[in-house]
Amino acid sequence: MANLNIPNTRDRTLDAFKGKMIGGGTRSNLFEVELYFPDDAIPQDSTKDVVSDKSRFLVKAAALPASNISNIAVPFRGRNLKIAGDRTFDPWTITVINDTDFVLRNAFERWMNLINKHEDNAGLTDPTSYQQDLFVRQLGRSTVAGTNPVSAVQVPVLKQYKFLGAFPTLVSAIDLSYENTDAIEEFTVELQYQWYDALASDGSTQLGTGA
Repeated sequence: MANLNIPNTRDRTLDAFKGKMIGGGTRSNLFEVELYFPDDAIPQDSTKDVVSDKSRFLVKAAALPASNISNIAVPFRGRNLKIAGDRTFDPWTITVINDTDFVLRNAFERWMNLINKHEDNAGLTDPTSYQQDLFVRQLGRSTVAGTNPVSAVQVPVLKQYKFLGAFPTLVSAIDLSYENTDAIEEFTVELQYQWYDALASDGSTQLGTGA
């Protein structure tokens, strides 16, 4: 049972609240996504490293994953006993800025064509041939000393999520219109995955494989 004898001497001031807001709170616009593609999905005029590095900047929206455990209701004399069911993982959706070389869109289209071809419904059958591990990272506002010779400071990673065995199931349409002005094209991609690992800032596993 919880202790209901809450003392009146607790500090409930604004200064106390401020002291609990470590780092000023995390910001939803400080993040990066790093995508990896099967070798055969990389456009011929690009490389795997170039495509992956582009994703760190051109994925403009994503989500830290949800955690779901279903509920099993067991009837008992007019009431339900609720017990834990199986864990499920929602699809992961990202929004991508489309630049003029179409590299990321081409890579996703080629990736899906590896899985199921346009012309004959054939494709790769071994999941290890078309599934990849993908990352989303929550970044911090403060800067830390960097080891990259190009930059003396780096933005810190606060937390990471690794999506294991991911593959795309939807690449959205891009609407075209004469009436669209002052706008850059973008599209969404929906990805399925097996599960995710929650990683610390240093990449060590906090929750998931081997934890």
